[in-house]
Formats: sequence, structure tokens, C-alpha cells
Amino acid sequence: MDFNYIFLQEFGYILAAILFIFGLKMLGQESSAARGNLVSSIGMFLAILVTVTNIINPILVLVAILLGGSIGALFALRVKMTSIPEMVALFNGFGGLSSFFLAWSEFTSTSEINILILITSLTVFIGGVTFSGSVIAFLKLSESLKSSPVFLDKFSRVFLITSFIYLGFFTVTVLLDLFNFGPNLLAVNDGFIVLLIVSILAGIFFVLPIGGGDMPVVISLLNSLSGVAAAFAGIVISNTALIVAGCLVGASGLVLTLIMAKSMNRSLYNIFFVGYAAPKGDAQEVSGEVKPISAEDSFLILESASSVLVVPGYGMAVAQAQHVVKELGDLLEENGCEINFGIHPVAGRMPGHMNVLLAEANVPYDNLLEPKDINPKMSTVDVVLVIGANDVVNPSATEQPGSPIYGMPIIEVHKAKTVIILKRSMSSGFAGVQNPLFFKENSRMLFGDAKESISKLVAEFKD
Repeated sequence: MDFNYIFLQEFGYILAAILFIFGLKMLGQESSAARGNLVSSIGMFLAILVTVTNIINPILVLVAILLGGSIGALFALRVKMTSIPEMVALFNGFGGLSSFFLAWSEFTSTSEINILILITSLTVFIGGVTFSGSVIAFLKLSESLKSSPVFLDKFSRVFLITSFIYLGFFTVTVLLDLFNFGPNLLAVNDGFIVLLIVSILAGIFFVLPIGGGDMPVVISLLNSLSGVAAAFAGIVISNTALIVAGCLVGASGLVLTLIMAKSMNRSLYNIFFVGYAAPKGDAQEVSGEVKPISAEDSFLILESASSVLVVPGYGMAVAQAQHVVKELGDLLEENGCEINFGIHPVAGRMPGHMNVLLAEANVPYDNLLEPKDINPKMSTVDVVLVIGANDVVNPSATEQPGSPIYGMPIIEVHKAKTVIILKRSMSSGFAGVQNPLFFKENSRMLFGDAKESISKLVAEFKD
């Protein structure tokens, strides 16, 4: 290959990597997130362009890119905001699947045993786990599969341990053959086919036992694994841009996973191998009298309030209520009230779910507060509006040692002067844990669709 072309190709990859890094940094701020996404997209386009110029049949590749891009754009344009978590899970899965197929293709073109086969095997294993695990996460998030933990935990652990043992066994087999102490290439080929199957099954049994309340952490980890698989795939085909992009996705996804696990006061082992399914003791029976309230009476309470905290959850996403919530917040501010939004890191069904919805409604980023900023002054808050959140405001996490979520940091809304909870019914949240907040003396239940209920409050303020 011409030296000048190699230089230009590597320069293009380095430029793409710089754009990836700057784009990722810009995603950390709400004000620059859209530009960061655009910058990263330009970097990826440049990386693809540089790669395609070195392909024998670039027209075929460009047609495939156009077809895939069109399908992706169609899904992105048509998807509802409530379905964003499922779409993210699928995108993670397809990222893992592309690395899986790339590594498989590279292995089939190998005519002799070499050290790259080990990296190829890791790519296949991680890519397969990412794909099948993401599909299970998608089915749980879309409620096509039961969101509560599937009780296969013991079998799943045994299978996962067996999968890693087999991966180690296959690695040893390759190393023995590499140094002429083991089987021939045919035996390694047969072992690789088994590895393909094992990796897909490992992903399924990895995610199946994990409860719905842990799905945001699962999605974050699967995103990280898709990046790791891409980085290994980049090593296999000697593609600098793919290595850099994969490392960035893998590292940032892992950091986010650790942050979210810390927000739940749980270890990754506890989330992925224990879960909410196993209570820590004898959980107390939750009982009491629910005190319903009408939209008109809720308006009277809000009208006289000097400080209001809105705590959104997945119920707000389902009702598509973020815009009327913003409108209500503006009316409360005009009425002389201080309005803030309490955002728990694992609220919703994916990392940053509530932030995305409120940003869409142009809620100021400075008004979004984390639990550590809100809880110390919760007793001074006049009214808390809980919109479809359940697990992240459940006081059993601090009051009931036997509760499955005991020890998880929450937004302590039960300490506020008045709590108005907007829910369709008395059903438990995604983690399947009953909420004693509903029966607290200072709590009132505003039943109905969140968007309709808030629209009534808005109408009352406007009259």
C-alpha cells in the first residue's frame, strides 16, 4: 500500500478519535450535548469514509451503510420517548452483534493458529453476551417479558461459571496448538463453534434473573460491553478508529455503571448475581389508609406553597407529561413559588431517562437536583409532587431493614410537609416492592393519568 495513503488514513483515524473525545466531553453538559452528539457523528462519518476508501468494493459497503442508516433513522424518528430505553438496549445489542459477526468472519478466514485468535475469541464472547443480554433487556423493558426477576438464579450462576471455564479451556487449547503441543486447526474450529453458542446463551442467562428495578444499571453495563467488544474487534482488524471508539464507550459505560450502582448503595455483584429477588430479612407488611385528593384540592395546596419539588419517574414518561409539568412549573414560579426537580440517578428505565425528558421540555438544567442536594433540606419543602416515581421515593429503603431495597439511597420525600403522589393505581413500581409512602399521614394520592391530572392543575392556575 502506498505510504502517503497509509499516512492519510492514520491521520484521518486520529482526527476522528479527537472528534470522539471532544464530542464525549460535550455530552457531559446539557447546554452542549446536542453539539457533542453532532461532533461525535462527524467523527464516525470521517472514520467510515477513511475505511471505505481502502475497500475493494466500496459501492457495496456504501449501499449497506445507506440501508442501515435509513433503518436506524426511521426507528429513531418513529420511536416514542417512552420507548427510548428499549431502543437504547437494542442499539447496544446490535453493536455487540456487529463485533460478534466481524470476529466470526475473521476467524473463518484464518488458515493457521495465531495469537489473534485469542482476541477474536474474546470479541465473540463479549459480543455474543452483549447481543443476547440486550435482547432480554429489551423484552423486559417493553414488558414482553416479565420485568421482575426470573428465578433461574442458581442455574444462571452455574451456567455463567461454566461459560467462563469453557472460555478458559478454549484459550488453553489455542495456546497449546500455537506452541505445537495440542490439537490441530480442525479441533480449534469445532471449539470455536461451541464458543459461539455458549456466548449467546451466557448473555440470556446473565440478564434473565435480573429484576426490572436494576435495568438502568444493566443497560449501562451492556453499553460498556458493546464498547469493549468493538475495541477488541478493532485490534483484530487493526483499525485505530474502532479501537479508540470502543475504548471510549467501554470506559464511559463502566464509569456510569459504577456511579449508578453507588447511587443504589449496592455492589455490581449484588445487582447482577443477587438482585432484588432476595430479601435481607423479614419484610414488614405495608398497610394503612390511602387518602385520595382531587385536582381542585391539590391546586389549593400548591397555590399557597412557597416551595415545590417535583420528583418524576417512569409514570411521567408513560403519560408524556413533561411539557405540562414544565408549564405547571412556570405558573408556580409566576405565583412566587420556588420550583425544583428531584432527579434520582436510577429513576426511569435507563441512565439519564428523566434528564432527557425534562430537557426535551426545556426545563432549566440548574433546576435539576440530585438526592444529596435535596434530602438535607427536605423538611423545609412545602409540597412534593411525585409523578409516577415509586422505588426511588420508597421509605422502606431507610425504615424497613427487611425490605429488598433496604439501604438504597432515595429521595426522602416523606419528610416534606405535604406529598402529592400522582399514580394511575396502587400498583408497586418496576422493582415490585410495596411503597409505605402511600399510607403516610402527610401523603395524598391524586389518581389518574399524570398528564390529565397536571393539565387540570394548569387550568386551575389559569382560571
